[in-house]
Amino acid sequence: MTQRHGMTIPFDNVPLGEQREWIEELVDLGYTDVWSSEANGADAFTPLALASVWAPTLRLGNAIVPVFTRGPATLAQSVGSLAQAAPGRFVLGLGTSSDVIVERWNGIPFEEPYKRTRDMIRFLRVALTGEKVTETYDTFAVKGFKLGVVPPQPVPILVAALREGMLKLAGREGDGAIINWLSADDVSTVAPVVRQFGPNADGTEKEIVARIFVAPSEDADTVRAMGKFAIAAYLNVPVYAAFHDWLGRGEQLADMWRLWKEGDRKAALAAIPDELVDQLIVHGSPEQCREHVQRYVDNGVTTPALAILPFPGIDQRQAIRDLALR
Repeated sequence: MTQRHGMTIPFDNVPLGEQREWIEELVDLGYTDVWSSEANGADAFTPLALASVWAPTLRLGNAIVPVFTRGPATLAQSVGSLAQAAPGRFVLGLGTSSDVIVERWNGIPFEEPYKRTRDMIRFLRVALTGEKVTETYDTFAVKGFKLGVVPPQPVPILVAALREGMLKLAGREGDGAIINWLSADDVSTVAPVVRQFGPNADGTEKEIVARIFVAPSEDADTVRAMGKFAIAAYLNVPVYAAFHDWLGRGEQLADMWRLWKEGDRKAALAAIPDELVDQLIVHGSPEQCREHVQRYVDNGVTTPALAILPFPGIDQRQAIRDLALR
């Protein structure tokens, strides 16, 4: 598989309509992919649609689209539309998202996330061929839907995965996995779970995309202080806490989890070890950052999708240039 080098879009604090030059420069710098996400900012499709026109050689990926927040037919329409706009260049990333986004923000019950993801994959595999779908799945039913924007080429489907259940689903029914908030060494634990099922039907290796958080700064004190806020925001979410417990960090994070539950946020942040920040957030000189990202690749990641953290002293545009492979 060709070595890929991705960047997370859209960029923070830059209006969508003003990012064209940024996206165009990615191509000149040697980036091969752009990957969107969907939480409380831009939706997962609009930035990719813009990039498909601004930079017609970039591969486009979602990391990720929640399986709960669009109905099956609506999601198929979004996927089909982008796949027709950028033939052969779009990769769909699906995931459960979280109870906060699904339930608290969108008012949708966050029930049976594993089954919902599995069912959506199975539905899309059929719907994206243009075949009429009438099927009762465990988590939804579809009656007589026929997609009117059929992709000219098959759309790879990747599954956002943390622990074994979703990692196995990514390898068994997906074309690979999207992983997040883990160290380069953790990839050696995660990747084999996905790849135990062998290659995809077309003979290609299961793809593993990793969103890697990067802060190209040699001010280690600032990065570690800010990084602890980011880590606490994620690793106290139950699914991420369970993930890191599974990875073997239960003892290392026990004090942080306890203090957070007790409401002592300041003490909880202080309980996060500096070495954990150094493992989960890539920082240092540009050369050190590139070497650290390469360790993810060496351990099994096929596509690093860098996400620049907007920490004090970091110029996003310069960081994009500094982290380029060229």
